[in-house]
Amino acid sequence: MGNTQPAARTAADLTATELLATPPHELSPVEATEAALRRIADADEAVNAYFLVDADRALEQARASEQRWQRREPAGRLDGVPTSIKDIFLTKDWPTLRGSRTIDPHQQWTVDAPAVARLREHNAVFVGKTTTPELAWKGVTDSPLHGITRNPWDPTRTAGGSSGGAAAAVALGMAPLAIGTDGGGSVRIPAAFCGIVALKATYGRIPHYPASPYGTLAHAGPMTTTVTETALMLDVLSEPDSRDWSALEPPSGSFVDGLDSGVRGLRIAVSLDLGFGTFVDPEVSRAVTTAARAFEELGAVVEDVDPGITDPVEDFHVLWFAGAAKSVEHLTAEQRELLDPGLHEICQQGLTYSAQDYLEATNTRMLLGQRMGAFHQTYDLLLTPTVPIPAFEAGLEVPAGSPNPRWTSWTPFTYPFNMTQQPAASIPCGLTADGLPIGLQIVGPRHGDAKVLRAARAYERAHPWQRPRTS
Repeated sequence: MGNTQPAARTAADLTATELLATPPHELSPVEATEAALRRIADADEAVNAYFLVDADRALEQARASEQRWQRREPAGRLDGVPTSIKDIFLTKDWPTLRGSRTIDPHQQWTVDAPAVARLREHNAVFVGKTTTPELAWKGVTDSPLHGITRNPWDPTRTAGGSSGGAAAAVALGMAPLAIGTDGGGSVRIPAAFCGIVALKATYGRIPHYPASPYGTLAHAGPMTTTVTETALMLDVLSEPDSRDWSALEPPSGSFVDGLDSGVRGLRIAVSLDLGFGTFVDPEVSRAVTTAARAFEELGAVVEDVDPGITDPVEDFHVLWFAGAAKSVEHLTAEQRELLDPGLHEICQQGLTYSAQDYLEATNTRMLLGQRMGAFHQTYDLLLTPTVPIPAFEAGLEVPAGSPNPRWTSWTPFTYPFNMTQQPAASIPCGLTADGLPIGLQIVGPRHGDAKVLRAARAYERAHPWQRPRTS
């Protein structure tokens, strides 16, 4: 674990597009699924990415896929590709416990969330469900139910969160595709810490059900090995679902089309602190600065420009903590004692806010969105660090010695763009001297998902990435 030296690739190391392009007589869906299951058996004890692995059901789906491929009748764009589901999404026949001891696992599970339904319709092979902090409330992944999820590059460090299990699984080849959620950075933070690609699409681009107690901060997002897989997943996940009242119209074309068109002529802003004066680790700053210069070499016009916003963290807290309080309002006093202590604290704080407080926070959000809308009239994209620091000690909400107890103190680059509903991707852009991944965030205007993906792909092609190996 954490060995970044080249090693012989196995079926578990293939991307989804490589799997889909390999003739079934060379590598069948059954063999691909068996390889993912072996990788889970070999690697998951060290990182705790999965809380549920259903080998029998996965192999049953893989055998059905194999038969379709043998008949040359694949059904769906992901037919036979091993995929994981974050333990936030309702999944038919599997419990959705949301990392909580307050949810009864023995009830009937008969509904797929929209993202799960779309993946199932496209015949992805469901390997299992990945870990999350309780109710996905924070930027690291540990919970009273699932325990601590660790970083695949260094298991003493956090994988980030709240989609940390999904990120660790993708990074280690324990299924090349994953679906996560992002309410304040929860696909981008672990993507940065684990060295994978993730996208928080424009709000409403990926239908969501049931509605999140965190309201329109909450997104679903693909987490993958490469930008091409992210675009492919977004095609699938963007298909409509009538259960989401706020979902956008389906896209007019494929996000894969035009992915390799490059960034020549785009105007790209770079901000290392969003103007907040946030501390950024020097290694992170250097990596992001180097990545920005790479976009110049690819033909973009790159300028060091802050977007002219102030840190909205206090207003984000009003929205986030009130949402947390809403999420547990049905629990008894005895059940509340079972909650993650940090979650219990923010729920109590959330109950202190008035309707006026919530409306003021919403107003801040609208003004922030207006400012970013104006900014993108000049700049096509904005580059920032995804996270200002490398992954820190596992099992902590904040780095040791931090004066602030909450995860938002070290994620200033992610939550603002949940408030504005803009698309934002995280892609790997280097390693620290200790061998930990660094993430580059690419932010676009609302509905600019294709442009974000195009830029991410241009950088990825120029700077290919090596995943960690298990041997």
